[in-house]
Amino acid sequence: MIRVVIRAAMLSLALTSVAGAASAQTAASVHAGTLGVGVEVKAALGPSVVVRGGIDRLRRDFDQTYSGVDYGAELDFDTVGAFIDLHPFRNAWFVSGGAYLGARELRLEAEPVTPVEIGGAMFTPGQVGKLSGAVALPEATPFVGMGFDNTFTGRWRVGVRALIGAAVGESPDVTLNSQGGTLSGSAAFRQRLDAEAERIRDEADFSLYPVAQIGLSYRF
Repeated sequence: MIRVVIRAAMLSLALTSVAGAASAQTAASVHAGTLGVGVEVKAALGPSVVVRGGIDRLRRDFDQTYSGVDYGAELDFDTVGAFIDLHPFRNAWFVSGGAYLGARELRLEAEPVTPVEIGGAMFTPGQVGKLSGAVALPEATPFVGMGFDNTFTGRWRVGVRALIGAAVGESPDVTLNSQGGTLSGSAAFRQRLDAEAERIRDEADFSLYPVAQIGLSYRF
């Protein structure tokens, strides 16, 4: 988390420097969406170009089933982003491109109470023990999107921004481990766990992550 905050601070300083050099208008905003809640700074470099950067944080607990195994899941996203918004008609409508950086992970835990299939074979709860794993997304993913933002085109200092798009990246890395089971130390069972991790990777494909946000801005 500290690294994410440092990155966000460096990004904010960079945007502020660009804005000052270009005598641009600047603004700050807050938003919420599929990447969690976040804050941004942005600068209008002209009637058609806006640069922005910010930080988002998402924490969410839920139940998730992969390959017939019920897991308790915890989504943990800490991301920073840098973007260029182009307003081709010099109004509030824009298209956007950029990238998200940071740690994004889905942690998994399960303790089966009935026989479950692991890596293509059935095992009893006593053999499996407690399962723990993680689905780690790439730390850098490009973003493309479009939306509405009247921060620098409206009459008032307060503006509204709505954004939809997608972060496009590679498939996640998945790890799966067992503890406390009679087979937890077995090399053959380890192979089954690795095969199960591949199955989870296929099911939990975050290579195209939808991004939707809505927020408010204040123009300085």
